Amino acid sequence: MRILIVEDEKGISNFLKDGLEEESFAVDLAPDGNKGLELSAVNDYDLVLLDWMIPGISGIEVCRQIRKSNSSIPIIFLTAKDTVSDIVFGLEAGANDYIKKPFKFEELLARIRVQLRTKEGEQNILKLGKVEMNLETHQVISNLKEVALTQKEFSLLEYLIRNKGKVCTRTRIIEHVWDMHFDSDTSVIDVYINFLRKKLDDGSGRSFIHTIRGSGYVAREE
Repeated sequence: MRILIVEDEKGISNFLKDGLEEESFAVDLAPDGNKGLELSAVNDYDLVLLDWMIPGISGIEVCRQIRKSNSSIPIIFLTAKDTVSDIVFGLEAGANDYIKKPFKFEELLARIRVQLRTKEGEQNILKLGKVEMNLETHQVISNLKEVALTQKEFSLLEYLIRNKGKVCTRTRIIEHVWDMHFDSDTSVIDVYINFLRKKLDDGSGRSFIHTIRGSGYVAREE
């Protein structure tokens, strides 16, 4: 899952980036409203964290512009403004949620997960065939047995299952599972796909992760 953080305070943005990457999110940073709009226009984000008071275009205007072009992307305001009128103003501009600075990372993470679940219209469990993923506990069950996955393996599997039936190109996987500045050599994806296939093998020799030659991968039930 890929998140855009529009925040001019480097200490806050770097703290959020480090924390979210530890939770297996891919994160891009924008130090002002102009850069935030530029990145949101050229990249496909799953959620935006947006400061209200930023240089250039205000957070409110950034929110309005993003909402005009993307009606479904969750937007969470991060701001010191906390009056009822401020909250109403931010929500009416198109934000989905509002969290006041200073905040605890655990609360923000919980709000992010709520928005992502709401966007996908799902609960904490993702399923495909005999594989079941718990997004809260990070447990993966395959063929009734728990499988230990690394953070990147978990994120890759989550992305594939969220997009089941769709071809996931290597470029899209890099954007959503790894950081946008990841090395242009995407062969590492093939390595991780092999890791997943081995760990989720049901003994039949078949895998629900199919290679689409020249394009990428697709997850689908047989």
